[in-house]
Amino acid sequence: MVRVSDLPRRAVTRSAKLASLPLGFAGRTALGFGKRTIGRPAEAVAMEIQTRTAEQLFKVLGELKGGAMKLGQMLSIFEAALPPEIAGPYRATLTKLQEAAPPLPAAAVHKVLAEALGDDWRDSFTSFDDKPAAAASIGQVHRAVWSDGRAVAVKVQYPGAGKALISDFNQLARLGRLFGILMPGLDVKSMLAELKERVVEELDYTIEAESQTIIRDAYLDDPDFYIPEVIAQSGDVLVTEWMEGTPLSKIISDGDQDTRNHAALLYCRFLLSGPKRSGMLHGDPHPGNFRLLDDGRLGVLDFGAVDRIPGGFQRRLGLLLRIGTMADIDEIEDALRDEDFIREGVEIDAEALQGFLAPITEPFVTETFKFNREWLRDMAARVTDLRPTNVVRQLNLPPEYVIIHRVLSAGTGVLCQLECEIPARAESLKWVPGFADDEDGELVTG
Repeated sequence: MVRVSDLPRRAVTRSAKLASLPLGFAGRTALGFGKRTIGRPAEAVAMEIQTRTAEQLFKVLGELKGGAMKLGQMLSIFEAALPPEIAGPYRATLTKLQEAAPPLPAAAVHKVLAEALGDDWRDSFTSFDDKPAAAASIGQVHRAVWSDGRAVAVKVQYPGAGKALISDFNQLARLGRLFGILMPGLDVKSMLAELKERVVEELDYTIEAESQTIIRDAYLDDPDFYIPEVIAQSGDVLVTEWMEGTPLSKIISDGDQDTRNHAALLYCRFLLSGPKRSGMLHGDPHPGNFRLLDDGRLGVLDFGAVDRIPGGFQRRLGLLLRIGTMADIDEIEDALRDEDFIREGVEIDAEALQGFLAPITEPFVTETFKFNREWLRDMAARVTDLRPTNVVRQLNLPPEYVIIHRVLSAGTGVLCQLECEIPARAESLKWVPGFADDEDGELVTG
């Protein structure tokens, strides 16, 4: 959790930290050129430059609190493309920041509540716990009892956190070349613009309340899922039903196999079914946002990061997912180019591309699939190979797929942590438009 007073608030300080990134890159480039001239292989030099660039990138992001810390969490797509020895210290730095920072003082919380709900805000509650029950990079949650007797969660945004976050984004948007060194096939400018737009939405609790209400209505009285009701929203305060249950993180650490499989199936089903049922994709599949209720349903929290996915795009996504499971590499490459995953003018080794995709799409080919850490480590090794010859470095991430990629990659990681076996293909066939049909509308069964 982060207090506003802990943020490096002076613009010159924040800018200096971020500005150190391209300067460091320039120095490493010069160093690489010098080594190349004395006979070191070009590929080895390139790898060293990329590795050191990544080390400095995550070191600086980790040192910045508040907005930049939130940004660092969202840029997990870059972390996933790096070796553990680089990404590990970055994650450790973020964890340290979150655990060490004190909560927002009660007086400051009360001020936010008064600004949002009025000076008589206490009249809305029969009790309010000043000690936060949970916290994140831009806000914290308090438990309270609403005036009608219901237990509620009161989400309060840190004053100034949004401004700091947007400031960091504006700085980082100027560093596209640096990110391009790590992933030369990536259209970084467009991707960062999409992320910034999503972050601005996440700061707006009005949008979050609307998203949560729409998704709740789509799953109302569902036998598998429970979405807490929005009780009130104003300014930087959001009040929702309090939800008890076992966090998915607890099931990951202590759950038996049957419980793991049950929770994993519902988790997978919720993420896949969201666009079809509500037109929205939950954009933050962190285990802490999911609870297994006593009646076996999966409860879902935190709808700040939500991606709206129209029907036409749902089908494009489904077709792309289905094509990715096929053996015809030419068709796969054509589909990737059509969706701009391979940018115009970029040449791809088809055999290398097929070798890269085959194991990744395996969960959508077999009747059931065993998600486990060993398989995840193998997939990570394919992505984190920084050699210039690695085909993944030539791939792009189109803006409209940024949040989808985040959900698929993070969601797959959670399934592997659960060490589960589930019918992911059958869930895809049921919930993802376009995945089940060929061009003639016939069911694909192979």
